[in-house]
Amino acid sequence: MAYLATILGILAVLAPVGAACRWLLDNPREDVATGLATLLGKFLARVVHRCRVEGREHVPGSRRPGPLIVVVNHTAGIDPVLVQVACPFYIRWIMAQRMRLPQFECVWSFLDIIGIDQNSRDAAAIRASLRVLGEGGVLGIFPEGGIERPARQLLPFAPGVGLLVSRGKARVLPVVIDGTPVTPTAWGSLCTPSRARVRFFPVIDYPSMGLSAGEIVKDLRARYEAWTGWPVNSPAGPGEASPASAS
Repeated sequence: MAYLATILGILAVLAPVGAACRWLLDNPREDVATGLATLLGKFLARVVHRCRVEGREHVPGSRRPGPLIVVVNHTAGIDPVLVQVACPFYIRWIMAQRMRLPQFECVWSFLDIIGIDQNSRDAAAIRASLRVLGEGGVLGIFPEGGIERPARQLLPFAPGVGLLVSRGKARVLPVVIDGTPVTPTAWGSLCTPSRARVRFFPVIDYPSMGLSAGEIVKDLRARYEAWTGWPVNSPAGPGEASPASAS
């Protein structure tokens, strides 16, 4: 009886541990580390930013819906977190190299961030991005190349976005974010409370539309102007020509 009681005791301990591990593994990359990161992201989204998500029915339900590009207007540093935790698939974000602080290189490596030099035509970053799409992956792009300032004003979309969509033969999942905090730095927005809203719009099948890269950019920009109703700001400067940024 003592032996049986010991076995039952061990099982009583292991059962919840096993359930917790399965729960942590239920994430886009199916590993414990990503599960913990997802848990933190959901806490920031739901508790700190009280994020409201609309249009979930437009988000592909598969873990491998690519080639797909998630296009997002850029309001704050918290943006990629809010979008990622609302999606069942993993997003490889493109990030401005100037924001890739070396002291956090372990974080960027873990997240598989694709760094891009906004001051040049970064062929290496474009090749890496197209490789992700070619493997059926998902890219995350902020086509404005920087955070919208003043808030609620769109910046010009980088022409490289159309290039990636066209050459990568990728569909586009458009996302509009608003309500995030206005902070002096991108990092400051992570833990600054807000009432954020993330809106997903229907996936756009650009490969079947036969548009050029330039036409894709114009079409996307027109859609965002209509969806937001926001005024158009002045050009973003030297970084405007690069494919994207997660600054």
